[in-house]
Amino acid sequence: MRRTRQLFGVRRLLLLLAAIPLTQVQATHPECSIVLHLQEREAECLETIRSENQSNESPESSSWKGCPREWDGVSCWSAVSIGQSLAVTCQEILQVFKKSQVLIRRNCTESGWSSPSPPYYACELNGSNKDTEAKGAYFATVKVLYTCGYSTSLAALLLAISIFSCFRKLHCTRNSIHIHFFSSFIMRGAAVFIKDSVLFADESINHCTMSTVNCKVAIAFFQYSVLANFYWLLVEGMYLQTLLLFTFISDKRYFWWYTLIGWGVPMLIVSLWIFARLQYDNHGCWDDYASLYWWVIKAPILFAIFMNFLIFLNVIRMLVQKIRSPDVGKNYKQQYMRLAKSTLLLIPLFGVHYVVFALFPEHIGVEARLYFELVLGSYQGFLVALLYCFLNGEVQAEIQRNWGKWQSSMESNVFNLVTQDFTA
Repeated sequence: MRRTRQLFGVRRLLLLLAAIPLTQVQATHPECSIVLHLQEREAECLETIRSENQSNESPESSSWKGCPREWDGVSCWSAVSIGQSLAVTCQEILQVFKKSQVLIRRNCTESGWSSPSPPYYACELNGSNKDTEAKGAYFATVKVLYTCGYSTSLAALLLAISIFSCFRKLHCTRNSIHIHFFSSFIMRGAAVFIKDSVLFADESINHCTMSTVNCKVAIAFFQYSVLANFYWLLVEGMYLQTLLLFTFISDKRYFWWYTLIGWGVPMLIVSLWIFARLQYDNHGCWDDYASLYWWVIKAPILFAIFMNFLIFLNVIRMLVQKIRSPDVGKNYKQQYMRLAKSTLLLIPLFGVHYVVFALFPEHIGVEARLYFELVLGSYQGFLVALLYCFLNGEVQAEIQRNWGKWQSSMESNVFNLVTQDFTA
């Protein structure tokens, strides 16, 4: 009976801890750091028990009567004689209870260890229960917001791709690059939904110890989509710079290089990352951002952002020179400004916040990181479609022209039908 009450107290403590968000953004579930910490302490305790049992100096000899060292699921209790007791503070159990002054006590009786008194879940009584509830509500709100954001972006991007694909006059290298860029955003949004459905849909799964092929594939696909997104942004900047540097270029020749950079480089990086995780760090679902091998993904992203920043500065320099040059005609100046406007807005927008957060450890500024990377990031696809397609004067003119042709065709068909009826 005592053992049953003890296990119930341990389970209740873990359920309370599960509501405390402590770990990295987009990594494992928040309770995982606590569960893994308890697993490490359990392994240390069991190793100490084995060492004491093998040692000749172990107090658990045949002539000694008392309670042996024991792991009860939360704490490691040292061996004591009958009639003695031990006490630990909540802060000694876990650092999240640093504000709690409760002492957990166990007595050694003739029948063995007594149940913890008070139970372990008493530690949270002096904690910030309201803060925990507020954080839980905050994370739930963030999920709703980024779900709406990615859904809006997916709809806008699909419509933009349809517009570029349907109108023949919009078929060019520049718009083809835009389509690939849109596709990377669509892939990124889909990867977020897939990752959430695989990792977090079933609350009964122990996410801290889950290590399935499906979850690893979902994380690998997510990392590839993020990399492709950043590298197609780099391609947009490179293409703008190429247009400003060279008046006459072979678009098809450069387009294959752009495609290789946008899709091929991320594939190579993710392949290297998968190989490293399989060989040297194949545990969990590969979503632990504290892993050293996370830099295989993070470093290329930072490189792409840094290159975009250099392109941003170089494009500004070249635009100022060309606009001030008396040899450049008015039409060319307008073309340079139109081509540069969207990319110059996007290059500083995508990546500035990432560089800021990259300078700090993953556990610093979790709430701000969530807001920038998930909530605002989910609407980036919509912003891209708005700048490159819906607000594009060339696209608007083409839609109006085709709409006028369709209206004229409909009026002509109606007139022909009326004429036929009249003559009949």
